[in-house]
Amino acid sequence: MLAFRRFNEPQRNRPARLSTRPPIQENSMTIRTGFIGLGVMGKPVAAHLAPAGFPTTVYDIVDEPVDELVAGGAKAASSPREVGANSDIVGICVPEDKHVKALVYGEDGLLAGMSEGGIILIHSTILPETVEEVEAAARDEGIEVMDVCVTGGAEGAIKRTLTLLIGGAESAYKKSQPYFDAITDTEPIFAGPLGCGAKLKLCINLITYIQWAAAYESAALAKSAGLSLDILKQAGQSNGQITPMMLAYLGSQELPKEVIDSEAFQNVMLYNTRLAEKDLAWALKLAHQGEVQLPVGGLVSQLMGRLYQLKDGPRA
Repeated sequence: MLAFRRFNEPQRNRPARLSTRPPIQENSMTIRTGFIGLGVMGKPVAAHLAPAGFPTTVYDIVDEPVDELVAGGAKAASSPREVGANSDIVGICVPEDKHVKALVYGEDGLLAGMSEGGIILIHSTILPETVEEVEAAARDEGIEVMDVCVTGGAEGAIKRTLTLLIGGAESAYKKSQPYFDAITDTEPIFAGPLGCGAKLKLCINLITYIQWAAAYESAALAKSAGLSLDILKQAGQSNGQITPMMLAYLGSQELPKEVIDSEAFQNVMLYNTRLAEKDLAWALKLAHQGEVQLPVGGLVSQLMGRLYQLKDGPRA
């Protein structure tokens, strides 16, 4: 079961700070890290911080992943505000724009606890304008924000091979470098000013889902023609047409029927479908803003339930 469920919509009031610490100094010897959102991606990312030597405070609305990270050296917080009060750099990894806002704003939000000079790193795949909105509110409090989108999946998070797609000020990038070094061995990609990391992630996700659709249709055609998936993969790998992402997707097509039909599998796939539809909706919105047509992306956005092998409901 995924560790993140749902946060309520925020109210953008700004109460008095929980912390009275002095502003963070750029040359601090010990960076205190925090992390909020310990789901499929967030938990393995956050799990690298305490072992790297950072005092780490974590929060999630589900106890189990928090307990796991506490066992690994982290400290549990009772609210985002408490995370902020005990952290210089905080990573956020939650599903949607509204969840990010709920964590940042309000009397128990990050901004109520963080001190001037703190940095918020948003790992979630959200709209660039959401990043800009959060940054504007944080700037009023002397806090910097960067969009630090992650790509490489949960396995990449565990193995520290994630690619970070980063937008924001170069000063915040430099101060956050020890955090980046802790969570991945891959060189981060600094995409440009605030919002560029989010924009780049939407472009990458568009490629991913279109690849899946191509693999899905190719597999369907091969099966109908009496060909095995193994021979399709062999041919596609031989001539370079099947990418590692497509190969991984084709592997999911070979799961036993009883696994695919199980309630647990279908629940996870429904969650993944909703996230994919959200990501593609944001990509299409970005395209509309830039007056670019994405006819293939628009079609694929309507097929995600099928690609994720949903059996029932309007998305199947």
